[in-house]
Amino acid sequence: MAKLTVKQLEALTAMDDGKTLREDNGLVAKVRAGVRGVTVLFRYEFKLDGVKRDYRLGSWPKKTLAQIRTNRDEAKASVAKGIDPTAAQKAARIEAQAAIASTIAEAERQASENRTVNELFEAWLDDGVSRQDNNAELRRSFGKDVLPLIGKKPLRALTDKDLLSVLRTVKARGLNRSVVILNNDLGQMLRWAEKRKPWRTLMADGNPADLVDVKTLLDSDYQEERERVLSAEEIRELRDIFEKLEADYAALPAGQKYSGIRPVNPRVQCAVWICLATLCRIGELLQAEWKHVDFATGHWFIPAQNTKGHRGKRQDHHVFLSPFALSQFKRLHQETGHTPFLFPNRAGDSHVNTKTVSKLIGDRQCRFKNRSKPLAGRHNDDSLVLANGRNGAWTPHDMRRTGATMMQAIGVPLDIIDRCQNHLLGGSKVRRHYLRHDYAKEKAEAWQLLGEHIERLL
Repeated sequence: MAKLTVKQLEALTAMDDGKTLREDNGLVAKVRAGVRGVTVLFRYEFKLDGVKRDYRLGSWPKKTLAQIRTNRDEAKASVAKGIDPTAAQKAARIEAQAAIASTIAEAERQASENRTVNELFEAWLDDGVSRQDNNAELRRSFGKDVLPLIGKKPLRALTDKDLLSVLRTVKARGLNRSVVILNNDLGQMLRWAEKRKPWRTLMADGNPADLVDVKTLLDSDYQEERERVLSAEEIRELRDIFEKLEADYAALPAGQKYSGIRPVNPRVQCAVWICLATLCRIGELLQAEWKHVDFATGHWFIPAQNTKGHRGKRQDHHVFLSPFALSQFKRLHQETGHTPFLFPNRAGDSHVNTKTVSKLIGDRQCRFKNRSKPLAGRHNDDSLVLANGRNGAWTPHDMRRTGATMMQAIGVPLDIIDRCQNHLLGGSKVRRHYLRHDYAKEKAEAWQLLGEHIERLL
């Protein structure tokens, strides 16, 4: 039987459609004519175990005649070994697929084993934590102090030494409180991880946060809870400082005002006195909207979402404004009453950051800061240091504590002080469920007494 040639195949026309061509060693071809021209389908015919079978070799001209014969020879060699080439091809395909699946599985296993602290942090933010600020502060603090140092580190390789390195970096800036907060946040994230797949398998050697004793990093005189209460003398000194800064700045010649110490922004002054007179948290005040302040009745409503506490346990708060407190709200209204917010941001479409006032006050007590150099665009002086610094720095939250202490000193019952601070009171759930008196009268009297006391001091 003559061998097929390329010229013979090239000479085929549509008239040859359906024609069968053969050559020695079981090579069989079927001619097919279509719109794209002539195609020749090749197969290898053989007998195995007494049964006639065939094996597809491909088509010409997609494959060359030489390639087709090579495929035929390989199939023939398989048959000589008693192997069906079709079954062998199928087995090879299955093995190749299995190898691919194995490679993918191994890659996924390695990727899972090498999940990083960055990946854990994002998963934790998505599914494990929901702070009142939509986790903005977590993103800021981790983005600044944690992820640049250990974000790319595989979680399985994370150690207590890595965590200590992060905390020491923060401590080097003199931020004891920030060290405590960051340590708590790291611990919360890692405790969440060790209870959930795939993270818990990466912490088989234990939670590194359990090995960190944050107390060893803190200054010996650091107190976990601030106890700063401003004295009557310091309250009066603060009033005098506000007034003196304004007078001194106003007296400066025009050419010297740029380099002079600017007075404290009236909005910040109002915030300080309102915290003292209402016992509010600075964050509650900075998020406040004018629609919640009723000048006619002297009431300020703080919605639950602006208060501190765990989700589901926050509660609305109604504040009676004493004449002193009301005067501060009116003064503030002259500054920002044209916007929806008591403390609007620059765009006017939202409130300022809830840390803004604390930073502004802290910047004017720089002797208590451990800064290597002044922060750009920020105050860097001691103009708000009280009592020559003998009692340490003071914060807006200290004004809340000071106001509560004043209430205590003038005889307001402790449970009423707690209610004025919007503390979620403990005790029997049944009692809280059935005893629904709002103590509005008692709280109003307490705020009134406090306002009168502050006015006498000032």
